[in-house]
Amino acid sequence: MISYIIRRLGIGVITLVLITFLVYALVRHIPGTPFTSDMAQMNPSKMMSPEAVEKLNRLYGLDKPWYQAYFLWMGNVLEGDFGLSYSRNNKPVSSLILERMPATLLLSSTSLVLAYLLSVPIGLWSSAHADSASERTASTALYMLYSLPAFVAALYLQLLFYVKLGWLPLYGMTSDDYATLSAGGKALDLLKHATLPIICFTYGSLAFYSRFIRANMQEVLRQDYIRTARAKGVAPRTIIWKHAFRNTLIPFVTLVGLSLPALFSGAVILEQIFSWPGMGRLYFESIGQRDYNVIMGLTLMFSVLTLAGQLLADILYAVVDPRVTYN
Repeated sequence: MISYIIRRLGIGVITLVLITFLVYALVRHIPGTPFTSDMAQMNPSKMMSPEAVEKLNRLYGLDKPWYQAYFLWMGNVLEGDFGLSYSRNNKPVSSLILERMPATLLLSSTSLVLAYLLSVPIGLWSSAHADSASERTASTALYMLYSLPAFVAALYLQLLFYVKLGWLPLYGMTSDDYATLSAGGKALDLLKHATLPIICFTYGSLAFYSRFIRANMQEVLRQDYIRTARAKGVAPRTIIWKHAFRNTLIPFVTLVGLSLPALFSGAVILEQIFSWPGMGRLYFESIGQRDYNVIMGLTLMFSVLTLAGQLLADILYAVVDPRVTYN
């Protein structure tokens, strides 16, 4: 197992270098630079002179070819320096990411916990009532939810709960008077603002996990040992919980590792729609402002999480299933 992990880490490092190299090449070829924003182009009076732009490019090392600039950036990263943000007063990229991380984690971790807690009973109920009218209705509803893009659902939810009903705020993380509220009022205010984003984060995963459990349960319930248990008169509830669900847990547990990248990377569009001050919105804004260091810092973090999640899933699979070895 240890040699397998070492090999995977080596492959992961090579993959990481390739990903960051390609993304850096892509962002450096997007039209515009950090010092010629769209607003400045619309208003010529705000544009910097070519001499000033050239001076800034030299100062930040952007006058070099992109591949040379990439290796400079990578060398600094290996020394723990992720660079400075061009568009946010030279603030360190690591500080920017750490500031935005709690807001994203609030949405993504809450969504992940809800999806796992709710999908298990839904999946088991669907297995126990397979082919009934109610189960088919629920299965169709889950399929439709899984097919519905999150940004479309976000727009409909905003229209319903803000425009029509007026129950929940439209965007943002807190209200303007948040600082004057009591502790309970602050918690309630935060909950109101987070409700719609959490729903949009959760429903797709909930539908996927529920259908995943049902499909695996149906496969397990067709095994010979389940027929034997039924022939012996074992109660249906005992068959579902003690015999079938335990075996379904093996592939289900591995999804924990694969869900790790979604904790952060899935927030890019939804945080922009809800103006949620997290890392997804930071990534979106940085692309528009050509803030190369911030884009690369977030890309590196998302890539590391993706590779770590896949490795964790493989390790968990070997841990929960003794038939799997990596020798």
